Amino acid sequence: MAQLYFKYGAMGSSKTANALMARFNYEERGQKTLLCKPQLDTRDGDHMVHSRIGLEYPCVYFHEMRQMDEEELKKNACIIVDEAQFLTKEEVLYLVHLVDDCGIPVLCYGLRADFKGDLFPGSYELLVMADKLEEVKTICWCGKKAAFNARFDAQGHVVKQGAQVVIGANDQYIGLCRKHWMLGDLGPDFNGQGTGD
Repeated sequence: MAQLYFKYGAMGSSKTANALMARFNYEERGQKTLLCKPQLDTRDGDHMVHSRIGLEYPCVYFHEMRQMDEEELKKNACIIVDEAQFLTKEEVLYLVHLVDDCGIPVLCYGLRADFKGDLFPGSYELLVMADKLEEVKTICWCGKKAAFNARFDAQGHVVKQGAQVVIGANDQYIGLCRKHWMLGDLGPDFNGQGTGD
């Protein structure tokens, strides 16, 4: 039975790498997949999903997938959505339709909350609607689980004001545990360079 999965994690938890590995695992076994992402995410180039560890693969944009014939979509063993935090409520409900009415499993990967600790709209809807929730884990500089995303400025100070989405600023984010996110503490060895997926 098809299900909607939301696999979320902080910056640096390898969500995109996991999405690309899931695609590879299906296709290595002869099962077709469809990889997509919201067009808002253009940092990896046109129609590309790229992980910071060097994995990459072409994708379609979410709105392009929606224009595809449902019979064509049903030929996929699953649909994989990267950067799912950028989806709208309507787009998440479309994924629910694909799962419930078309029988297509959907795997969504994305951030849960922004640098201010607020849920992204797409993440909120996925937390409500997903059949399965799975945290993709990473660690803070202190060794505890990193579940929060800190944005920092050029001087290495944590900021908690500003636009929710800043595309292409991955070097300004780092995953922290709750304590260090609340304190704005990037760690003793912080050199002004953030990490990412």
